[in-house]
Amino acid sequence: MAGLMSRASLVVKSKFSKLLDHAENPAETLDYSYEKQLELLQNVKRGVADVTTAKKRLELQTQQLQQNVVKLETQAREAVAANREDLARPALERKAVAQQQLQSLDQQVKQLDDQQQKLIASEQQLSAKVEAFRSQKEVIKAQYSAAEAQVRIGEAATGIGDQMADTGAAIERAKDKTQEMQARADAIGELTASGTLEDFTSDQTQLDRELAQMASQSQVDQELEQLKKEVGTSAGQKELEK
Repeated sequence: MAGLMSRASLVVKSKFSKLLDHAENPAETLDYSYEKQLELLQNVKRGVADVTTAKKRLELQTQQLQQNVVKLETQAREAVAANREDLARPALERKAVAQQQLQSLDQQVKQLDDQQQKLIASEQQLSAKVEAFRSQKEVIKAQYSAAEAQVRIGEAATGIGDQMADTGAAIERAKDKTQEMQARADAIGELTASGTLEDFTSDQTQLDRELAQMASQSQVDQELEQLKKEVGTSAGQKELEK
């Protein structure tokens, strides 16, 4: 039972594969693949843009923190100069926190920069592959179109194509029907002439036709006798002349 099911599955798959082969258009398949590659390339480009945007935001935050560090240091110096250690200490503490944030931001910016460079390299490689595929698919499509046209011309010239085969079969059927109709017409004419079939389109009866045939035969006999006499007379005169 398992072997039977396996064979049935194989038959179904083979039939389905043949149907797909007949339905598949190489040009459409290549164009679809090219569109999918373009979509992938666009996704990579969006990824590059997103990473670049995130890096720019961090760089802006870094600039703001750097400005804040300078400001806090200036405030601490001014407080020390005014003998206000109570004000200088909080400024320096805030400065230390800002510097820690700067270190963290610098690491994040570096990571985003590395990611950006990798994405840019991937984009360039993918873009080159997509362009190469585009050129290759156009060549393959042109070759397929040329081969397809050649096959159609060959089928039309040799009559092995479906349309030409149908046309040839129609011609053969027409010839057979024409010959059959001619044979039937000849048979009807022969039977009508012999009197076996009555011609209902004529106003003559069977008796009229028989009398006409007798009269025609009598006329033929008379003409034949006349020719014999003429030929005999002509021969006799030639003998006398000798």
